[in-house]
Amino acid sequence: MKLILVRHGETASNLKMALDSLPPGPPLTEAGVAQAAALASALEPESVVAVYASTALRAQQTAAPVATAFGLDVEVLDGVQEIFCGDLEGRHDREAFEIFLATVRSWAEGDLDVAIPGGESGRQVIDRFVRAVDKVAARHAADETFVLVSHGGAVRMAALALATNVQPALAEAGLLPNTGRVVLEDSGGGWVCTSWTGVDTIV
Repeated sequence: MKLILVRHGETASNLKMALDSLPPGPPLTEAGVAQAAALASALEPESVVAVYASTALRAQQTAAPVATAFGLDVEVLDGVQEIFCGDLEGRHDREAFEIFLATVRSWAEGDLDVAIPGGESGRQVIDRFVRAVDKVAARHAADETFVLVSHGGAVRMAALALATNVQPALAEAGLLPNTGRVVLEDSGGGWVCTSWTGVDTIV
């Protein structure tokens, strides 16, 4: 079984470096629409049987061309939305980013009960995301491939929780570009990460 986790395409919030976690959120920019089309082309060699997206508009718009390429519909999936930023929502200042990054660093190092001020803890993020993945994986045969379009922070934490070979340093530092991908495969012994955009070797 193959799970292709994808970060959504570019939005205006990305351009101004704003912490933007509440759905439905902003749409894709023109560049983001082009990124989504390129993603669909890049995934053509795969045998995708299902395409899922978070409750955010940007994720659904990114997933749409992929679904169309395979003659599928996008299924909106609860639980795979971005890390809820709480009191940091909408901010794009240095202090907000330092708080956010320090919190995610704590999670990657194993302190999952630390929460973003007014927002989620790492345990809450991982529990909901893993529960959602388990739910959809149970629908698919062992040789099937499915795509899940989500969000950078959530994907990184989910990969750390799901894959046996993703180390904390990778989850912390392996920032995904728009439409960047993390590929997980399960041959019966649990998920293993086989590809991470921008990373040459998965240790």
